[in-house]
Amino acid sequence: MTAPVVSVIVPCRNEARYIGPCLESLLSAEYPAERLEILVVDGMSDDGTAERVREFAGRDARVRLLLNPKRIVPCAMNVGLAAARGDVIMRMDAHSDYPPNYIPALVGWLERTGADNVGGACHTVPADDSPTAQAIALALAHPFGIGNAWFRRGVTAPTRVDTVPFGCFRPELFRRIGGFDEELVRNQDDELNFRILRHGGSVLLVPDVVCRYYARSSFRQLGRTYYQYGLFKPLVAYKIGRVMTARQLAPPAFVLTLLICAAAAPWSMAARVALGLVILAYATVALGMGLNGARGRGARTGALLAGAFATLHISYGLGFLAGTIGLAVRRWRPGPEPAAIPLSR
Repeated sequence: MTAPVVSVIVPCRNEARYIGPCLESLLSAEYPAERLEILVVDGMSDDGTAERVREFAGRDARVRLLLNPKRIVPCAMNVGLAAARGDVIMRMDAHSDYPPNYIPALVGWLERTGADNVGGACHTVPADDSPTAQAIALALAHPFGIGNAWFRRGVTAPTRVDTVPFGCFRPELFRRIGGFDEELVRNQDDELNFRILRHGGSVLLVPDVVCRYYARSSFRQLGRTYYQYGLFKPLVAYKIGRVMTARQLAPPAFVLTLLICAAAAPWSMAARVALGLVILAYATVALGMGLNGARGRGARTGALLAGAFATLHISYGLGFLAGTIGLAVRRWRPGPEPAAIPLSR
């Protein structure tokens, strides 16, 4: 049988450091070269990303550069979908690289199972060799850090899930349910996957297909990223009519408890005691999890891992609460233009 034409769409913005290794990994795929196109959709980068892509395009006709004036990921995906010529669409992240079997394996699973979206696991690796970067990567792979997200942990058999990180689809899916929601700077994959499920489709996480995702290198970058994830979660919940998983509510509940106790503390001994107990309990658990999760890497990495947990949870929780308030007042005061929101990279 003739292999289907695959259109890989890579949305990116200011990814000069990572776009080269990403494209090299895609061009090394164990897939017929004449059946593969790679559409890099650049969000008006100012760090040389587009120039790097043009270099690859000049050497290999499979690579094409498209421009995304609106700058954000869902708009980039819709630009890519409009230009794609493939029988299969794959959404990939420029901040990652992919093993040679990644494309053929997902295409095979898509054809064999009839699922609407298939994806593999995402293995988080440090951005560099610093203890901070290692701690951040550990936090993003630890159940205390990110909960029970299956795509972080991997599976041993095909498993129906609520989302996968980078999907593999048929073009007909988007004609049936629509493209990516351009109001969502973050979490657009979650919303799309819920639409698939709501239309009676299936999202499948498959075994033995793993990409490598490079984590942020500093707490500042981690905090900004997870603040943005939290900021747009309430809007996703509003659009789909419910919160998809209970784990999304734990960080905002924790942060809200801290804020309420801190606000009441000047006037209430009970609030001061509660605030101290909550902070002590969280610090104890986070430090214990950090030291255990960083075994063999030293106490410093363990302490940094505890700090990464706190940065992740508090940033996400604050973002979620800000997003909830913003959604509540939205009918009177519209939010900022999505493209104006700075990203973390």
